[in-house]
Amino acid sequence: MTRKQRIFVLYTGGTIGMSQSSQGLRPDVALVGKALQPFSDGLQFDWHVCTPLIDSSALTLQNWCDWLALLVEKIPHYDGVLVLHGTDTLAYSANLLALALQGLDKPVVLTGAQWPFDSEGSDAPLNLATAVAAFSLPGLREVVLAFNGKLFPAVGSSKISTEAAEGFGNAHFGSLGAWSAAQGWQPQPEFAPPPAADKAALHALPLGSQAKVLCHTLIPGFSSEAVAASLQHTPARAVVLQSYGHGNAPADGAFIEAVQAFTACGGLLLNISQVPQGRAAAVYAQGDALRQAGVINGGKANLETATALLTLAVSGGWNASRVQQQLQALKLC
Repeated sequence: MTRKQRIFVLYTGGTIGMSQSSQGLRPDVALVGKALQPFSDGLQFDWHVCTPLIDSSALTLQNWCDWLALLVEKIPHYDGVLVLHGTDTLAYSANLLALALQGLDKPVVLTGAQWPFDSEGSDAPLNLATAVAAFSLPGLREVVLAFNGKLFPAVGSSKISTEAAEGFGNAHFGSLGAWSAAQGWQPQPEFAPPPAADKAALHALPLGSQAKVLCHTLIPGFSSEAVAASLQHTPARAVVLQSYGHGNAPADGAFIEAVQAFTACGGLLLNISQVPQGRAAAVYAQGDALRQAGVINGGKANLETATALLTLAVSGGWNASRVQQQLQALKLC
């Protein structure tokens, strides 16, 4: 008899399992057990229900700390992990787990839904089926996001819609493959084995529940002045700057001086493009003053990846050079 794969299910909350209340949709435990019953012939699911279940817009760094510790404990005893998560911050968590879990040798698949499992026309059954199908892929040893019949690499993924079933995308790296009940995986995703040097024991990078990371987005007008004022007074140790196009920004004197002062004191300022398929790069002269002020060029990093990276950087006491090395290792620069 073929041994059933054992899958650890981390149910954090989110729309996928919500029920209606007088205040609106709220997390519920009714999903537990029954949602994965159709896939139990070849898989054994062991559920861990977080207490309390959360709407993912209430996500905290402490949640991430708790989940990382739990996954490091459980992964060695299972063939894979399924994380059920609210869609609002699903891509943030996927990026964080992908960056923080080192020595991972099992698939970690995240999914959620735009509409509750029990609602008419819900996308939850397809998303769950896609996620479960990922466990059949040979060689999958990374964190991925399953949604609407597609599988995405965690790094670079973002939520792209609140209205459609096509809720997630990955602007730079695309999807790994598409799945349907009729055809299976088209194409069949292929995963290269990790280099021997990367086969370290499973562990999580340090993550502090009080890591201070901030995000600023440039818009025409007052924003560069507001960013300058914030950098002069913020307790944040790292800042994501969503600049224009290829990483361009106003060369306003006060703004550039504030950036220089922040980075000179050891602050990490990661400059990324606010364009979904954008890349911060040394292309235009307009961006040179900002580049010379000590910012880290984020390349293809999106907001979710940048947030995860800087949260780990602050927690681990990384300098700008270490952040740049990580960006290169992730093929973002």
